[in-house]
Amino acid sequence: MPNSQHSTNRLVYDGIYPCPICRLGQIQTMPLMDAMACHSCRHIFTPDLDRQLLKMTDRQPPMTWRWNGKTWIGGHLEGVEWGWGTWILAVAFIVLPPTLIGLAAYTFPPTPGSRLSWFPLAWTGLTFLSHLGIIGWLLMEFYQFPLGVYLRVRRQQFLSR
Repeated sequence: MPNSQHSTNRLVYDGIYPCPICRLGQIQTMPLMDAMACHSCRHIFTPDLDRQLLKMTDRQPPMTWRWNGKTWIGGHLEGVEWGWGTWILAVAFIVLPPTLIGLAAYTFPPTPGSRLSWFPLAWTGLTFLSHLGIIGWLLMEFYQFPLGVYLRVRRQQFLSR
């Protein structure tokens, strides 16, 4: 929420706003600078008051959000387009390897009642989870989502209750 001392909902230098990255901290002006920083995730932002934009300056390419008066809209990267091809490749990377392993286990099933008859099913599930984790990790790295900071702040909020 913006600081209550402002009657308008416009982005101003001396306001306090929710952090668009970690969504738990607040960003405010850094002393003696024309920049803002989050006290939780420590990212640095440059506001564009005329266009009501906030640009994350400590990453390349920088991410940009638009202030609508209540919240931040969009986390767009300058010059980067995520097309259908990228998403199709990500889904294929998650689905195809477990499908191949599951098909092989179905085609050549283990001997019923053997000690390791559970292994092909477990291996298929582990393959799916690991590929899903890889895509999730790549998305978090690409968008610079601070998972460690998020979990630390949530833990502190839970313990303070």
